[in-house]
Amino acid sequence: MRVAVVDDQGVVRAGIAALIGLEPDIEVVAQASNGSEAVEIAQRMGAEVDVMLLDVEMPGVDGLQALPRVREVSPHTRVLMLTTFDRPGWVSRALSLGAAGFVLKDQPAEALAASIRAVKDGKQVVDQELATRTLGLGINPLTPREVDVLRAAEAGGTTADVARTVGLSQGTVRNHVTSAMAKTGGSSRMDAARRARDNGWL
Repeated sequence: MRVAVVDDQGVVRAGIAALIGLEPDIEVVAQASNGSEAVEIAQRMGAEVDVMLLDVEMPGVDGLQALPRVREVSPHTRVLMLTTFDRPGWVSRALSLGAAGFVLKDQPAEALAASIRAVKDGKQVVDQELATRTLGLGINPLTPREVDVLRAAEAGGTTADVARTVGLSQGTVRNHVTSAMAKTGGSSRMDAARRARDNGWL
């Protein structure tokens, strides 16, 4: 089967490609370093790629942003999300966007190869611990506006800065922050943003 590997860390990407390339039934046919390049591969190669290994966190267009576009331009290609971070909120987001699976990068090469084969065969593969934590976490409780506000808050700055970034009044921003703090259990807007990020909600 033909596999594409997308990861912004060159050493990691090359290592994954080399390890799975040792499997007799796996051929690495493309590599990329960000989500935009992943979409380009899907557009250019289409059905020539059976499975795409797509990192979640990458600069610019990340894996979750690229995922629906990859699925749109190449429905044949099954996408297996890879991450170093065990943030369960990402799992439900990825699966809802069309991912065939979600696994951690630190698993043995044999396990990764088995996951690739499984998604190629039409199965869904999710790291067991992540799946358990995802079920316990539930769905993202934040509204889209609360997500926007917390993302803007992560950059620091005043309430006025956040308001300008998201195009809302300062009073509305404060209301969204208060609601987000209650939902995340955060003690401040930065703490709420950190907790939301750790849960994969941002």
